[in-house]
Order: sequence, then C-alpha cells, then structure tokens
Amino acid sequence: MDGKTSQSEAQRITSTDWLLVAIPGIIWGASFLFIAEGLKSVAPNGVTFTRILVGFLTLALFPAARKRIDRSAWPGIALLGVLWFAFPLSMFPFAEQHVSSALTGMLNAVTPIFVAIVATVIARKAPSKRVLVGLVTGVAGSVLVALPSVNEGRSSTLGVVLILLASISYGFALNAARPLQQGYGALPVIWRALGVAVILTAPLGLPAITAAHWRVEPLLCLLTLGAFGTGIAFVLLATATGRVGATRASAAAFLMPPVSLLLGIVVRGEHVALLSILGSAVCVTGAWMIRPRATPVVEPKPAKLVPCPEGAARN
Repeated sequence: MDGKTSQSEAQRITSTDWLLVAIPGIIWGASFLFIAEGLKSVAPNGVTFTRILVGFLTLALFPAARKRIDRSAWPGIALLGVLWFAFPLSMFPFAEQHVSSALTGMLNAVTPIFVAIVATVIARKAPSKRVLVGLVTGVAGSVLVALPSVNEGRSSTLGVVLILLASISYGFALNAARPLQQGYGALPVIWRALGVAVILTAPLGLPAITAAHWRVEPLLCLLTLGAFGTGIAFVLLATATGRVGATRASAAAFLMPPVSLLLGIVVRGEHVALLSILGSAVCVTGAWMIRPRATPVVEPKPAKLVPCPEGAARN
C-alpha cells in the first residue's frame, strides 16, 4: 500500500466516524419537535413509552439484533435500559411542558461535559487539550442558551433541571455503552436495552396511551420519533462510541441546538432569545472542535540491509 492510499483510507474512516456522530445529533435535534407534537394527543408517560416501544419494534426487524449475547453482559444492558432510555426519555416530555422544544434541544448541549467527567474518572486520564477546549466551548454555549430561561419563572427553571438530569444520565450511559458495543455490536445491545426500557415504562405508559385522544399528526410524529430518534439514532451513536470514545461521540449533543432551534421557530413559531441563538452557534463550534479526526497513517520505513561479515557468512 502506498502513502497516497493510506491517506485516502484514513480520510474515509474519519468521514464515517463523523457521520456516525453527526446523524444522531441531527435526528435528535428534530426529536424535540416530535415530542411537542406528540404531547397534543398523549400524556408525557405515553410519549416515552410509545417512542421506546416503536424503537424496540423497529430494531427487531433487523436479524442482527437477535445475535446471541453472553449472560454476563445483561447487568450492563439493563443499566443502559435505565440510564440511556427509561429515565432520560421520561424527563424530556415533562420538561417540554415547561420549556419550548427549541430550548430543550439546545440545553442538551451540556451532555458532553458530563460524559467527559465520567470518562475521566473511569480512565483516570483527562481528555486532550483540544477536546477540553471544545468541551468548554460547547458548555459555554449551553450556558448562553439557558440564561434567558432563568428569568422566565419557576416553571422554566423546573424544565431546565429535568433536562440537566437527563443529560447527567446520558453521561453515565455513553461510557457504559462503549465496552458493550465493542464486545457485541451496537444493534444487539441497543435492542435489548430498549426491551428493558419497554418493561420499565409500561406501567405508566400503557394507561397513558389508552386514555389518549389520538390524532393523525401526533401519531405520525411519535412513530417517526420512535423509529429514528429512539431506534436508529441510538444504534449509530453506540457504534460511534465504540469507535471514537464516549467523549468525542457525545459531540452529537452540540448539533442538536441549531436543528431544534430552526424547527422550533419555523414549524412551531416559538420565540427564542437572541442570546440563545448565539449560544447555539457556540455549541456547534464546540462540536467541531472535538469531532473525530483520523490519526495519520505512517508507513514503516524499510529496514536497512547490514552486510554480513565474510567470516560469519561462511559459518
């Protein structure tokens, strides 16, 4: 393989890794709009249960999801079911009763800092300087996003707290997902974790969906949210976590603010403060700074041939 081929292969891997991070961020940026629409027909617990159930059924369509997994992996998978699905996905519908869908998406940009903190404790090694600067930049953006809501009253503050609790949960979940993904693949792990979450959210979710006043638009939004936002996006991000690490994969959260902001304004006519818009741009800058980058491939130098002494050659 020549040097040109090696450079091309490295670039290809970089593009793939970045897409695995970016696509979930874009999908989740739109998911808060779908949640807001779903709340028009069903209570928050029903939104959570519906999206998790649809995500589980979507991934069940892929035969690879049923790949065998060792019994020893189940405690970790059950933990993911709580930390990555049942708990945080229950927080967002309640939060959106107090803050806008645009603000909910933008506040998720704080997730990478919790991911980095947990990763640092586990590995006992701080991230690189470039990643740290990107994290600080992204978190600064999330602070700018949240500041206008602090002055809007107690209800908005409650919504912000619920979103932050979900982000902390994601911080633990992303780090727990990496070894499981590396050992068994993202699809089997996420499918089983969703199954755990279905069981955990059913007691409150089933009564909510039976009492719902269903309409076509909210139903379609929840089906889309479940299939893409809860099924496919989590598989992609779990794959990225295994490839580039939890901290860099969490950069997906920095891509949610601009998407949720745009959709909230254009589709729902939501008002967003100028400071929050500025914070959204800062968040994207942070995501770009901690994006996955390829390590240059260095071709080994050919070994120099050392002439063998004449006497040694005859031995």
